[in-house]
Amino acid sequence: QVQLVESGGREVQAGGSLRLSCAASGRTFSSYTMGWFRQAPGLEREFVSAIRWSDGSTYYADSVKGRFTISRDNAKNVVYLQMNSLKPEDTAVYYCAAGFKLEITPGVIVVVTTDDTHWGQGTQVTVSS
Repeated sequence: QVQLVESGGREVQAGGSLRLSCAASGRTFSSYTMGWFRQAPGLEREFVSAIRWSDGSTYYADSVKGRFTISRDNAKNVVYLQMNSLKPEDTAVYYCAAGFKLEITPGVIVVVTTDDTHWGQGTQVTVSS
């Protein structure tokens, strides 16, 4: 049973920074891709960032590229999302996920989630202007 527990969400002023954490347990993650998605009110869940556990390759949505950084701590099985220069449009519930697929072509990232994708409970990030 895979468990993902997010933490670190809170309200912050525009231009500020936050670091989200996702603690993973229940299996070894060496073959997994892990990452972050977010869902704002009235909108669909969208991909934010991912990291391949095996080699540390990282991927970002265009909307966060240059502002967000994903990283992992192999020993602790924790994935982090450092968010800088936050904007009101970053306001959303942020979900940690594991076991989804990325199809990478030049300039395009296709994210494929399945019934086998594991999700955390989400953590609220609110950016006030």
